[in-house]
Amino acid sequence: QVQLVESGGGLVQAGGSLRLSCAVSGGTLSSYDMGWFRQAPGKDREFVAAMSRRGEDTYYADSVKDRFTISRDNAKNTVCLQMNSLKSEDTAVYYCAATTSGLLLWSDEYKYWGQGTQVTVSS
Repeated sequence: QVQLVESGGGLVQAGGSLRLSCAVSGGTLSSYDMGWFRQAPGKDREFVAAMSRRGEDTYYADSVKDRFTISRDNAKNTVCLQMNSLKSEDTAVYYCAATTSGLLLWSDEYKYWGQGTQVTVSS
């Protein structure tokens, strides 16, 4: 059973940075395409970023492009999301997820999910 555990969330001022990590266990990270999603209060879960299993392709939501960077270390079974120039609208619970479907942009395609980590950006 694949398990994902996020860490690194917290409270940060607007303009600041945070680095989220996702530790993967119970499976081989290189078998999965990985994504980050977020859900703000009262809103639907939305796509943030994704990376193909060997890291050759990356995808970003327009709202985070040029500010967030997804990375992965298959040897360490870890996926990270570096978030810079944070804005108040980035406040949400951030989830790490894994898929083998080949469709990286849609949350319904992801089979495994972490429990989420809260990111709060104060203005």
